[in-house]
Amino acid sequence: MAQSKHDQRTSPDANRDPITGEPGAHPVGTGLGAAAGGASAGMAAGAMAGPVGAAVGAVAGGIVGGLAGKSIAESIDPTTEDAYWRDNYASRPYFDPQATYDDYAPAYRHGWESRGRYQDRSFDEVEPDLKRDWDSVKDRSRLTWDRARHATRDAWDRIENTVSGRHADNRSSVH
Repeated sequence: MAQSKHDQRTSPDANRDPITGEPGAHPVGTGLGAAAGGASAGMAAGAMAGPVGAAVGAVAGGIVGGLAGKSIAESIDPTTEDAYWRDNYASRPYFDPQATYDDYAPAYRHGWESRGRYQDRSFDEVEPDLKRDWDSVKDRSRLTWDRARHATRDAWDRIENTVSGRHADNRSSVH
């Protein structure tokens, strides 16, 4: 039986954009990009033109930042990332046989989601934030930040390399 147009637009499996119905939308990345872009542009405009400039800059920055966040977020497919890490986590140099994929999965997710959120910053710059957030995002993982850090960095680097077109699957992620 053929799927109706309405069913195609509302199917959660296609990760549809809530406004356009287009597949592959990542509203979290778009929103995070908008917030980051708006803050940056607002600060820059505010420094040059005062409060009115800050307001105009925040709006313009929100638009530009939203597009940038959407661009990076669109390149991150959580289903693909989870499948990749599920298949490869046991071959990584930091792998501990006492830990399961369920221990590592939140760290990988933290890495790929954070890469989209902190698009203009390096892992080293944001690591204090990532460490601080670990306890709230780790779900049931038994990993401490010191152990989760390597998997988080690995997923961050994988997204960084995907966005930049480099391939780093063969390099060690123990930094």
